[in-house]
Amino acid sequence: MLGGAFLLVFLREQPGLELAGAAGARRFGRATAPVRTIPWPDRIRHTLHQTDWAPDLGARIGSREWWRGLATCGSLIAAALLTAPGIRPVLGTITSQMIGAEREEARTLSIAPLGLGASSGRRMAANDLVRPLSETPERPTIELSASISNGDSFGAALQRAGVGRADAARAAALVASEVGLKDLKPGTVLDLTLGRRHDRRTARPLEKLAFRARFDLNLELHRQAEGLTLERHPIAIDNTPLRIKGQVGSSLYRSARAAGAPAKLVEAYIKAIAARTSVGAIPASATFDIIADHARAATGEVQVGQLQYAGLDQGRKKLQLVRWEDGDGNGGQFWDASGQVKRQGFMGMPVSGRISSTFGMRRHPLLGFLRMHKGLDLAAPHGTPIYAPVAGRVVMAARNRGYGNFIKLDHSSGISSGYGHLSRFAVRAGQQVSRGQIIGYVGSTGMSTGPHLHWEVWKNGKNVNPRSISLSSVATLSGEKLRAFKKKTAHLLSAPIAN
Repeated sequence: MLGGAFLLVFLREQPGLELAGAAGARRFGRATAPVRTIPWPDRIRHTLHQTDWAPDLGARIGSREWWRGLATCGSLIAAALLTAPGIRPVLGTITSQMIGAEREEARTLSIAPLGLGASSGRRMAANDLVRPLSETPERPTIELSASISNGDSFGAALQRAGVGRADAARAAALVASEVGLKDLKPGTVLDLTLGRRHDRRTARPLEKLAFRARFDLNLELHRQAEGLTLERHPIAIDNTPLRIKGQVGSSLYRSARAAGAPAKLVEAYIKAIAARTSVGAIPASATFDIIADHARAATGEVQVGQLQYAGLDQGRKKLQLVRWEDGDGNGGQFWDASGQVKRQGFMGMPVSGRISSTFGMRRHPLLGFLRMHKGLDLAAPHGTPIYAPVAGRVVMAARNRGYGNFIKLDHSSGISSGYGHLSRFAVRAGQQVSRGQIIGYVGSTGMSTGPHLHWEVWKNGKNVNPRSISLSSVATLSGEKLRAFKKKTAHLLSAPIAN
């Protein structure tokens, strides 16, 4: 009934709807033409759609809209109360209070502030089933790494990592069958796996060992039923030479570095060409050509070796230098592409000592008057080795008046040298000696005031200052050596230019 009354009031309030017949004429006070009667379902649907059923109850208090909103709110509350299910409280039981070890175990597993006595993660209360361990159990295997340090041995590195002496010796013997143990570079990393031991007083057995023995070889050791076994894992290596070419520009060094050449390689290149041309006079338009040993492993590592070719194109002037070992003790020099090399330099000191008397006029220490000193006196302890400063042939090795025991060497090209006051000889007349070879020992024979070496040098038969003599010679390859040299040069020049 309440809802119907409200609905009638609402329908009469709508301005867009007209009542049909005489009722409509009486409402407006004049006669009107009969209007079309609107069906009740449409009138109700339209009214429900246009009516605001939930107005703001805080505004226009006491108005019709406010009362309509209050009626809506009351209807909703009544519907909720009528349709509410019955909710009864859930009965629960109170557990008995824990005491003793049971309470301690529960407190350990609980989450609470440490200030309130919690011990989460620190300990677990023991019960009657707990038995103390006689010893702490060990992990079945241990994986670790060790490295070979400077001055260290392979076996010592293994023992330092915990490998037993017997296993370390066996592993060293297996590795030595493939590579020299002294060839293993410092810093080599050894990946180890140690197994379970039966007694704490013994070392763990070596189960696995893996490391890189060489740039082109990995080695692995595994423990089998018969003991440790070795496995080789070769690494494919591409040895195509590294070739870098570019324009000199404003700076040869910076241009070569910008082209991708390592710093040490650029330094070796500049040192090689500096012996043949002035680096500061190289024009900016010149082209440099650098070729060096280069190894690239299948695993991605790269090694850049020695400089093998140094080329410089200055237009009309071209320089081509190739590293070549001639097998005569002068290996590692740069030869012209034509197969020639020019050697220059000064004589080295024949003995390690100080200069006690220089070349020139001096007062003789024994005779007491001015006299030309035709060489250098080098003071050194008795028995100090004397080395040949330049390769040559022994012309004399005998007693020679005031010089005492005396050796004379012929170095060709009109150069010869003499060594006096020796205690004993290490060569004989007619023998060929190489540079750096021991020819005798310091003494004080002949006219001498103490152990020293008297060193003389002759150029075309005339005495000269040993420290001022310059040696120069030109060597030329021929025959099989020249063909091998040309083959190497062609191989280097066929290398592709690095991008």
